[in-house]
Amino acid sequence: MANLALLDWVILIVCLSGFILIGISFRGKAGNSLSDFFLGGRNLPWYIAGVSMVATTFAADTPLWVTEKIAQHGVSGNWLWWNMLIGGMFTTFFFARLWRRAEILTELEFLELRYSGPVARLLRGVKSVYLGLFLNTIIIGWVNAALISILEVFFEIPYETAFWAVAVAMVLVAVYSSVAGLLGIAMTDFVQFIIAMAGCIVLAVIVLNVPEVGGVEGLKEKLPAWRLNIFPTISGVSDVAVGTFSLSAGAFFSYIALQWWASWYPGNEPGGGGYISQRMMSAKDEKNAVYSSLFFQIAHYCLRPWPWIIVGLCALVLYPDLPVEESRKGFIMAMRDYLPVGVKGLLLVGFFSAYMSTISTQLNWGASYLTNDLYKRFIKREENFENAGTADRHYVKAGRVFTVLIMLIALAVTSQITMIDTAAQFLIASGAGLGMVLILRWYWWRINAWSELIATLAPVLGLAIANGVLPGWLPESFFAQNGAFIFTVLFTTVAWLLATYLSKPTDQATLQSFYQRVKPGGWWKPVKGDRKSEHSLRYPLISWLSGTLMVYSVLFLFGYFLFQDWGLFALWTVVAVVCLFAMLWSMRKTEVENRTVRH
Repeated sequence: MANLALLDWVILIVCLSGFILIGISFRGKAGNSLSDFFLGGRNLPWYIAGVSMVATTFAADTPLWVTEKIAQHGVSGNWLWWNMLIGGMFTTFFFARLWRRAEILTELEFLELRYSGPVARLLRGVKSVYLGLFLNTIIIGWVNAALISILEVFFEIPYETAFWAVAVAMVLVAVYSSVAGLLGIAMTDFVQFIIAMAGCIVLAVIVLNVPEVGGVEGLKEKLPAWRLNIFPTISGVSDVAVGTFSLSAGAFFSYIALQWWASWYPGNEPGGGGYISQRMMSAKDEKNAVYSSLFFQIAHYCLRPWPWIIVGLCALVLYPDLPVEESRKGFIMAMRDYLPVGVKGLLLVGFFSAYMSTISTQLNWGASYLTNDLYKRFIKREENFENAGTADRHYVKAGRVFTVLIMLIALAVTSQITMIDTAAQFLIASGAGLGMVLILRWYWWRINAWSELIATLAPVLGLAIANGVLPGWLPESFFAQNGAFIFTVLFTTVAWLLATYLSKPTDQATLQSFYQRVKPGGWWKPVKGDRKSEHSLRYPLISWLSGTLMVYSVLFLFGYFLFQDWGLFALWTVVAVVCLFAMLWSMRKTEVENRTVRH
């Protein structure tokens, strides 16, 4: 505890108390209905919803993971997550409006809006437990484990002490989450993100300018050039050893052409999902839903990572003897060793802010599934109450109970996180191929509940075949080209297509109801007849392509500005400006088209 002065402790206690008070101050607006509790009354402006998305993904473990990737591959190692921007921007321009227009409470409620029959009900019930409880508690366990690591290194305390400190922090988060609802969480996220981001920027500036580093020029002199390479190399095989991130041609193809739409991963679901769709559904209107998602993509990929990258690079200079497998500790050690009194407490507040914003969202989002899609749908139905007001108050209380339940289970998971990590990685990897169904269910009438069920199950079998059978039949070069992933995607795609055409379509009444409410573009002729589609996909396509290139360009120009490569900085600035104008033009066209449909 000696690493904090009295001023640091005062800053820490005052800020954490302030976060709880901000959340609790919104308790009166959270208890009227499930919509108020889980969607903030569907009235969030884009900047609140967008910052809340960014704050949620700014978990305590994220800067440490980036520091580890930099130790392994330099800046180019960030392409392990930068490639996800393609899918994120796809969600922004093709799905944000649709999620808001659907007027549903949770992502899983969509299943019975879009599909019919017993399989739709089964999907909704099973996914409410799988996503809301099982996978959610694993994610919370990861985040808890990261904060435990931070406390162990920063305060030089044993694991048990750090664990119970995190347990207390989680109880505090659960208290204000269960009282405040999404509106209180989002408003707290807004303040927490500003503090967390400011703290990381201050840390980056300080460690970059310590004498041992010597600024940008010193960084360039003390590190090999490959450490500062922004782009990965394309070679015959993928190289996961220490060095510039190297992709085989097959792996590069899977990143650019397959992974962004084919893979399902929490927080980056193709077509939106999880807490991302929750924030879009909480926006005050469709336009705010689009802008909230757009802001999230820009902040997530362009603004947030560079302070972490700078600290990660500086850590290589400051702690050259730190083993690669422990390299993530470099970020925490830089905080501990180089921040002055007051600033040290502020950055620790930033890490607690990142932790609290992530945990509060995971608790609220998971409780929404268990309340709306399990308890309300299958256990205590609305018609069992005398009036709607009584039902709403009952369900809000149930949501608060589920919030506490998730917290307790997540604490148990945290204590076993080393055992669960391998299984969790398998769960994420086994989502390959599901993404296309999650996209097409909005745009193709023939997708039905069987399509999504088989697409959810088939990747597990496909991955087992790829890893258990194919090695005896195919050469190693196949797997060096990311062949296992590509095979799983193809296997899953064939499986759900067969399931789609061998099963009956969703009944016509359900399709008609869905189409009239959402008015999607795409292939709906058997439902809409010969009427022209209300929405063209042309302008969203232009927005997606130009917007994706614009965000990547801003990401690159920030990097080249920091590394003082003025030629490439100017080039990517020009590309960013051109793409920005193209994106804004196509967004205006889309808005005009949507106003015509609404009126």
